[in-house]
Amino acid sequence: MALVNTFEKQGIILFKYRGQFPIVLFFLSIQFIWFTDYSSIIHVKYYLIISIVLVLLGFMIRFYTIGTTLKGTSGRNRKKQVAESLNSTGIYSIVRHPLYLGNYCIWIGIAFYVFNIMFVIIISFLFWLFYERIMFAEERFLERRFGKEYLDWSNKIPAFFPALSKYKASSVPFSIKSILRREYSGVLATVFSFAFVDFLRNYRLGKELLTEEMLYILVFILMVSLTLKILKRYTKVLFEKDRS
Repeated sequence: MALVNTFEKQGIILFKYRGQFPIVLFFLSIQFIWFTDYSSIIHVKYYLIISIVLVLLGFMIRFYTIGTTLKGTSGRNRKKQVAESLNSTGIYSIVRHPLYLGNYCIWIGIAFYVFNIMFVIIISFLFWLFYERIMFAEERFLERRFGKEYLDWSNKIPAFFPALSKYKASSVPFSIKSILRREYSGVLATVFSFAFVDFLRNYRLGKELLTEEMLYILVFILMVSLTLKILKRYTKVLFEKDRS
């Protein structure tokens, strides 16, 4: 089988199971937390700052992307690729895969919270290995779906590292409801990830398992997430026409 077909086939499979990739992060983090010599780390404050900044940046990218795209694009579809139209304005005028860029920032932010630079490097490598094939498969699908329109756009826009000078305002109004409807689970998973790292590291170091601050944040985000889930499932408060 030609390499291009192999990459596409692998990308289609990985696309279906991309939601399970964070599980890899959890299992690897256990090993690194357990064997990291925290007594020798003198720049904990800088790790923490970098971690928070990256996570916030990742969510800003995701929020803007999801808040300015229509139904049938940038979705949570699992079984197959879906694209009713080609996004080319807003964040898609500077980068072709903004949601994956946002994911990377979030995951690397969590990785920095482990306070081990080798863990950050390994997660970066695994992300590249995993998502390169997914992006390849998506682009093959879009090329078949939109033909020359896609090729003209993709030849001008970088895949992963944004070209800020190319920005064009989005043709879709920004929607807070789209973010509230679609992103609460990701925020909860991220806070849980921080709490998990905190819990395991403190357990290993013989400290208080969860600080009051972390516990309050976790409970607050959990309550907000449950509220949004109920509103989404049982009411039309968060419903919007032509939005995913």
